[in-house]
Amino acid sequence: MANLSGYNFAYLDEQTKRMIRRAIMKAVAIPGYQVPFGGREMPMPYGWGTGGIQLTASVIGESDVLKVIDQGADDTTNAVSIRNFFQRVTGVHTTDATCDATLIQTRHRIPETPLVEDQILIFQVPIPEPLRFIEPRETETRTMHALEEYGVMQVKLYEDIARFGHIATTYAYPVKVNDRYVMDPSPIPKFDNPKMDMMPALQLFGAGREKRIYAVPPYTRVESLDFDDHPFTVQRWDEPCAICGSTHSYLDEVVLDDSGNRMFVCSDTDYCRQQSEAKKA
Repeated sequence: MANLSGYNFAYLDEQTKRMIRRAIMKAVAIPGYQVPFGGREMPMPYGWGTGGIQLTASVIGESDVLKVIDQGADDTTNAVSIRNFFQRVTGVHTTDATCDATLIQTRHRIPETPLVEDQILIFQVPIPEPLRFIEPRETETRTMHALEEYGVMQVKLYEDIARFGHIATTYAYPVKVNDRYVMDPSPIPKFDNPKMDMMPALQLFGAGREKRIYAVPPYTRVESLDFDDHPFTVQRWDEPCAICGSTHSYLDEVVLDDSGNRMFVCSDTDYCRQQSEAKKA
């Protein structure tokens, strides 16, 4: 694919990159804190990962290897368009293999393959404020974060228990970072929450529409909110992946026909491929 001419490396101008990097440094220094930044217009609409794209554009270098996933898959529309965009404005190498990537931009999943210290995981975030649906006023939520008043979040989880007998939240499950800030981990399934705890890789979160950046530094404590008598649990499936046979990965349900026949397959396409190749070897 031919590189675009007439654009700065990674599309953004250098002054904007420096501004975003300063916001990233502040976010890393205060884990879980939402840092405002002057978001720029990108060549795709809000809701398609503009926050994550600006983070990637600000930290990517010529020697980096980029991987982009959407719901765990490398071949979906969002992942392909973002990957092609960066190929054209940077010329960097791209990969489908998690272990080969230095930068991984993701929408709604954390890869099944454990990440290492030299990698950066960049999340696309639609709504960065975990208290938004409890308290819609931004002035109030900022005060609640400052005073560490998170009782309303516990009440929300308790209401689930009162209605359903268990905590029914299955994605965007709130976490507490470094024993201080309650954070929205982006709409990842709660299956992925334990991977965030003490992860060796740097985790960056970018919300383009709301112009917020927050981060979880490497080896930082991340705890999912719960109760002593209703501890945090992740989803489990009765069937293995129909392609690779995995029993410990996050599975997507695929409806096969109008009769309701279905199968379950790994959400992470790279991990599924690795497991399939390992079985054949």
